[in-house]
Amino acid sequence: MADSADVVVCGAGIAGLAAAYHLAVRQRVGRVVIVDELPPMSLTSDKGTQGYRNWWPGPDDTMLRFASRSIDLLEETAAESGNVFRLNRRGYLFATSNESELGRLEATARQVSSFGMGEVRVHRSRDTYAPAPAEGFADQPTGADLLLGDAARATFPYLSPKMAGALHVRRAGFMSGVNLGAWFLAQASATGASYRRDRVISVRTEGGRVSDVGLASGAHIATDRLVIAAGPGLPRVAGLLGATLPVFHELHAKVTFRDTTRAVQRDAPFLIWNDPLHIDWSADERRRFGDEDDFPGGVHIRPVDLTHGDELYLIWTFETDRRDYEWPPAFDRRYAEIVLRGCAQMVPAMAAYVAAEPRGFTDGGYYCKTPENRPLVGPLSAEGAYVVGALSGFGLMSAHGAGELVATHVVSGTLPDYARWFLPSRYDDREYRRKVAEWGPLVGQL
Repeated sequence: MADSADVVVCGAGIAGLAAAYHLAVRQRVGRVVIVDELPPMSLTSDKGTQGYRNWWPGPDDTMLRFASRSIDLLEETAAESGNVFRLNRRGYLFATSNESELGRLEATARQVSSFGMGEVRVHRSRDTYAPAPAEGFADQPTGADLLLGDAARATFPYLSPKMAGALHVRRAGFMSGVNLGAWFLAQASATGASYRRDRVISVRTEGGRVSDVGLASGAHIATDRLVIAAGPGLPRVAGLLGATLPVFHELHAKVTFRDTTRAVQRDAPFLIWNDPLHIDWSADERRRFGDEDDFPGGVHIRPVDLTHGDELYLIWTFETDRRDYEWPPAFDRRYAEIVLRGCAQMVPAMAAYVAAEPRGFTDGGYYCKTPENRPLVGPLSAEGAYVVGALSGFGLMSAHGAGELVATHVVSGTLPDYARWFLPSRYDDREYRRKVAEWGPLVGQL
């Protein structure tokens, strides 16, 4: 005899756990069963940099409003849980040595401010600037601070002396995604939800409506509602219903690196160097790592454990080729070498590590993306089937809001007006497809 559930959630990553939490706890759905072949939070959700931001450049305010709602929920949960997932408001700092790039950053900040990010404040002296605390999130400014020249260099003296200025986005920071996922699961379980380690291999429909979910173990769960939150496995699971979704994958890596000399201050914000960089390889290094020496901007650094320990995350997305999803993934053997040299140009004291060992630990996960880099949240063509996915590089920061949104769809609640821009059916609109072609794949990216 088959088991039964009011809703089956396929996927125990951060999106699936957030959906289960909102269904079981906030919407009071009776029996929610989470199914995943892996332990919770162990595929890609624990592999990212675990940051969040209300920094969402155009083409309009859709993503900013969605992310801001998710941040509201994160702050509510931090207060409710005693901040078990260590949410902070250190912010994102975009730094540059280029005056024209500084002007572009200011113009972009004023655009995002017009969407609702908060005001832009300009500082020519560090005396007018309020630094972010190392921990906590309450009673902090929103908007962004633009620090010019000496104000930037005096405030962040460990960054390159070539820095012309920096933009500090204030409603931003980082957290422990694993702790947040564990809290979602514990709260959902306390209200009757359950987690089942198994693999969804079939979905049966009757009269066009979901009726049964088949598992690799041979078990079946009778249900008329299914939420697909399968992360990079989204195309496979949606395909069980005959649905083809417009998504692709990129493999993104990071290095966990021990900063034993404290080259980066432990109270640093999320640091991002916007300028393209050139690496001067030696002849031997060229033989080992290839001839590529010009790289795009966007090298990232952040402390891992707030003021404790000595680990940093080092990130540089210099490869964005589309990749087939396979697990475990294989990373470019040059990655740690390249990212360390890039970080040393942003933080000169890190140059001492270039000739030393070890190189840290490289891992990462897949961005599952739509063409315009907006998520898929809402019903599929089979009645009772829903998707929450294509959360790209913003999965952790947006999961709370995405979980709330898909749960509202499931219970036929009142949706925010931006929800229509995340529906899978939006691609049925020819005019929307035309806009997507104009926007390209960079909507909402850093």
